[in-house]
Amino acid sequence: MSKRAWTVVWVPHGSGSSRTLGFSRRALKVIVGTLGVLAVVTVVFVVTAISKAVDISRLERLQRANDLLAQELVRTRSLLDEVSDTVAVIMERDRQVRVLAGLPPTDPGVQLAGIGGPAGTASESDQLLAEAAVGREALRMRGDVGALIRRANLLAGSFRQATESLTVHMDRLARTPSILPTRGWITSHFSQVRLHPIFHQARPHEGIDISAAVGTPIIAPAGGLVIYVGSEPGYGKMVAIDHGYGVVTRYAHASKTLVRVGQRVRRGDEIALVGNTGISTSSHLHYEVEINGRTQDPRQWIFPNTIVD
Repeated sequence: MSKRAWTVVWVPHGSGSSRTLGFSRRALKVIVGTLGVLAVVTVVFVVTAISKAVDISRLERLQRANDLLAQELVRTRSLLDEVSDTVAVIMERDRQVRVLAGLPPTDPGVQLAGIGGPAGTASESDQLLAEAAVGREALRMRGDVGALIRRANLLAGSFRQATESLTVHMDRLARTPSILPTRGWITSHFSQVRLHPIFHQARPHEGIDISAAVGTPIIAPAGGLVIYVGSEPGYGKMVAIDHGYGVVTRYAHASKTLVRVGQRVRRGDEIALVGNTGISTSSHLHYEVEINGRTQDPRQWIFPNTIVD
């Protein structure tokens, strides 16, 4: 049996002789196979080249983004340092405010709010970040931000406590008798025993007498609630004010009262007028200060004008 073969004939359009080229079946398979392999290699080469070009472009963009991220981290670190300095200033202000509020200073260890404690097991993402310088800086900044948040929360709580304490303190100061309740001069002092000017007997004098003309205004030496308005044997027309915190003041021998029971007054409000009612030798104000049920020398509660209000 003869082997099959193929013959290719080139016939020119113009003058010239024709040419023939014969191929055996085996040779044709080799040629076709070679061309196929070359085609596949060419396609693989082209695809590889394109993919490599894309990867290079993507790598350049990632590198550029990484550089920008590093620059942004530097700027953010600078801002964090500024915030940290500001927090340090606020912490010093907090210390001063707590002193004014009568509170003990915050323990320095507590102020750090747990900074520098034992670290836990790093997550897989944190371990991956730690492999690069930018990632390590990001992890440090995360820790610093967390510390600042804890310190800010601590300061917020401290300021809230100081504000509450100052509010109570200011209220107490506003309710503390601190001024002379009328214009005049002291003619009789506080005493456990004195000779009564009318009865001529040794009796306690649980207040001070301030001589003044009839009608001279009597003012509240501090804020409080009027708890008594009326007449008492010996005291004549009288007003009593409860200032809270165990402090009660009384004003006797008035010619006229200007307030009513249940009325709230502030320091400086007129509550009565000096008179000569009750058992009295002349117009004057009998002024008493009671602390937790015990009378005290009112002069302890008359402060210089420079420190009042």
